[in-house]
Amino acid sequence: MERDLSTASVGTRKRRGEGHTRRDEILVAARELFLRDGYEATTIRRIADVVGVSAPALYLYFKDKDAIMLALCDQTFRSLNEVMDGMEKQQLAPIERLRRCGTAYIRFALEHPRQYWLTFMSGNTPQEIKKRGHKPDTQSLDPDAPGSQGAIAFGRLMGIFREIENSGFALNYPVDTAAELVWMCLHGLVAAIINNPEFPWTRRDVLIEGMLDLAVRGVVKMP
Repeated sequence: MERDLSTASVGTRKRRGEGHTRRDEILVAARELFLRDGYEATTIRRIADVVGVSAPALYLYFKDKDAIMLALCDQTFRSLNEVMDGMEKQQLAPIERLRRCGTAYIRFALEHPRQYWLTFMSGNTPQEIKKRGHKPDTQSLDPDAPGSQGAIAFGRLMGIFREIENSGFALNYPVDTAAELVWMCLHGLVAAIINNPEFPWTRRDVLIEGMLDLAVRGVVKMP
């Protein structure tokens, strides 16, 4: 059952050294409010009320609502990158790695539909991500830089396509475009299921395998 934010009790002031806990509380409250009431309708004051701090105190952690949204996006991408860490440890041929990573991405999204929707489907892309873009640069190598986690994730996908090229396969598109196209395929499947969870789709494992077939054959020149 969703937490009743309207009756949330006012918290007490955190002792020195507990600031990281307060920051997490702000993010949890903001996520629930964004999902329930919408990003535009949610105010800093409302988030502060739920957490149990004053609005000026909340500004010590985040300069504005956009910064909160950016931190929430980073949380999602960091969790996704942790999933991808496991894929990198496996000894796989590049094309099989692409398929395994694609499957892991879809399953992550479907296991965390609310978190995924807020990050990818709510239409509230933070300004820092709009400015930085999704392609990695030297700044993106710092995993603690705000807004970097998404670029790190996309850089990993681009890296797989470089591995595919180095293994002797040709791509139908430049590496960055191939990565974008595959992501769009995966995201399209995820969005359809998240937006219509009760629709009588074909079995998910069949849909996932079929989408990966389409995506891989669309960007890799297969023998």
